[in-house]
Amino acid sequence: MNVLGIETSCDETATAIVTGGRKVLSSVVFSQTDLHRPYGGVVPEIASRNHLQLLPALIERALNEADMGWNQINAVAATYGPGLASSLLVGVASGRGLALRLGIPFIAISHLEAHLYAPFLSASMPDFEAMCPFLGLIVSGGHSCLVRVNGLGHYRLLGTTFDDAAGEAFDKGAKLMGLGYPGGPEIDRLAGKGKSSAISFPRGRISGVIPGAGLSADLCFSFSGLKTSLMYFIKNQRQGCHAAEPADIAASYQEAIIDALCDRLFLAAKRHNINRVAVVGGVSLNTRLRGKMSTCGRQNNVQVIFAEPQYCMDNAAMVAGLAGVGQGIGGSKAWTVDICPNLEIGLGYDICKTSVENQ
Repeated sequence: MNVLGIETSCDETATAIVTGGRKVLSSVVFSQTDLHRPYGGVVPEIASRNHLQLLPALIERALNEADMGWNQINAVAATYGPGLASSLLVGVASGRGLALRLGIPFIAISHLEAHLYAPFLSASMPDFEAMCPFLGLIVSGGHSCLVRVNGLGHYRLLGTTFDDAAGEAFDKGAKLMGLGYPGGPEIDRLAGKGKSSAISFPRGRISGVIPGAGLSADLCFSFSGLKTSLMYFIKNQRQGCHAAEPADIAASYQEAIIDALCDRLFLAAKRHNINRVAVVGGVSLNTRLRGKMSTCGRQNNVQVIFAEPQYCMDNAAMVAGLAGVGQGIGGSKAWTVDICPNLEIGLGYDICKTSVENQ
């Protein structure tokens, strides 16, 4: 089945065509980073307006790069959550309109589940089901969550962030250090010149059980204290209390984030007796994270896999691929499901529908 995917959950406008759920025939991504850089973060109105303007041309480009005609597309898939409401609306409305015009199925896809599928777009990777069970660590600008994956469509949330996501911690830290936006790549670049042991920043360790959530606190994340610690360190340095090179600050701050991610991931692997993990999302492009995760994997006899770089950031190939293996909301429900900006991993149509009705 040839699936046309549309991804507009945040500020990347993306389209792709994937056949058989694995073979990517085309993948087009337009990054709006330059449009949002003057504001130091994503402006929802700017993001949705540009999705609306860019999508028609990007869909045509995906078709041209795949050397396909409209009559060769078997289904259209789009992200319906989580993400920015105004951005999700553009992708879902466009996908439904196109599917209706072509007379083919429309499929609504979870952005988080698509990220977990992203590594399996590579031909060198095993089949998704053959990898199961495995642990997935989703780390991006908006999400930091630890998931047990028992199979396609079978996910159990083990840990999440209490406050900032890892990518958000990078962006806010970079802003405090006077670096550019987005902050993750800037810190990664600067940290390569510094010593990660120069400054001791907190790792945000939590203990106990989260009442009613069914999560173990020691598998969850908290980065707000780390950000505050950086803020006071920089403030004290400006007052002459101590001195440190910018590269050392960046390296130490980055190490604290990565240590927290590694600690929880491999604690979960040991606790659940699982020796396979997948690290996905935009933050998984960080060079230090990739290196440390791989080293920890070897030390703990755990196989660590990553998506190919082009499939780490938000993209439509992961959306089309997941739809191509029979996942997502299809059939009549796909035409009525609302967008779900706060969609959690493993929660689908019925949960979102109940949430909307109760508002």
